[in-house]
Amino acid sequence: MNEYIYLAPIAIAFFLAFNMGASGMSPSFSVAHGANLIRKDYIPGLFGVFVIAGALLAGHKVMATIGGAILPAERMSLFMVSIVLLASALSLLFANILKVPQSTSQSTVFALAGCAWSLGSLQTGKLFLEIVPMWFVLPIAAFLVTLGAGFIGQRIRKTLIPNSFSEVHKHPAWRLVTLACSCYVAFSIGSNNVANAAAPIASLFRNDIGLDEGVSVLMLSLICILLVAPWFGIGASMLGGRVLATTAKDMLSIGPMGAALVSVVTATLLLLASSLRGIPSSLVQMNVFAIMALGCLRKGRGDGLKKTVMAKMFATWLAAPAMAFLLACAMTALARRAGWL
Repeated sequence: MNEYIYLAPIAIAFFLAFNMGASGMSPSFSVAHGANLIRKDYIPGLFGVFVIAGALLAGHKVMATIGGAILPAERMSLFMVSIVLLASALSLLFANILKVPQSTSQSTVFALAGCAWSLGSLQTGKLFLEIVPMWFVLPIAAFLVTLGAGFIGQRIRKTLIPNSFSEVHKHPAWRLVTLACSCYVAFSIGSNNVANAAAPIASLFRNDIGLDEGVSVLMLSLICILLVAPWFGIGASMLGGRVLATTAKDMLSIGPMGAALVSVVTATLLLLASSLRGIPSSLVQMNVFAIMALGCLRKGRGDGLKKTVMAKMFATWLAAPAMAFLLACAMTALARRAGWL
């Protein structure tokens, strides 16, 4: 087989990482940007550095999950990897067209499940016992933890925390806290999302090279991470600016304490899911539920989250993974009929 054909799945992986970077910069650095704590030109580079660090230091278990816990690693052929990545990328495009933030992790998991189901190789253990249940548990946990911490925080807000971002510049320590939270979110994104594009490529090369478990497999994973992760920064630099500006307006409305709380809670839950159990999860959904908790503290209900907007979000959160599953099934069937699998 012509070696240049490997450029197809690699290009799709880069495209997927590019788009994840464009959307991932906003939940991490929107507050720092909106409060004018850092120059806009510096944000993509800083975001990219911490994404790479998160992937290298805490992303290995998610790499293992995406690379073989749903679709067996030995079935990760050239065409199969291309199908998984393309189905995930198209479902993300669908969500972007509707202007609804979407979890690429969930789309990738369902794309893998669609391919595996079509081949009769679906591994259901980790998928149904850990991954899917945690997709419900983590947003609820984000809501409850934010609600509890926010209630306590309201009692100390007047003396220790600035009331608005216009006052943050008067508190040098709080400026550092806000920037640290932004970098922490980027680190957690790297620990979870880079694997969506890097893990299938690593499994593909592992099969073609014929590597067994050991140091060589680890080195191959690291190389694939280093190939894919920089595209998060490139995507953030080229396409992330408008999303960043839009999200900044929403995040600034919840104030310094609320923004820091949402960042710390959601990033911590995502990092724990990545490093402890290797579960691909949605930062977007945890963010929404954490902001809902702050709304409940303010007015006793989800302030600022209109029913129509929420309905659109939930519908897209269901439709995009379903779309990835169906696309993966259809493309796998066509590839089998063409004799490529």
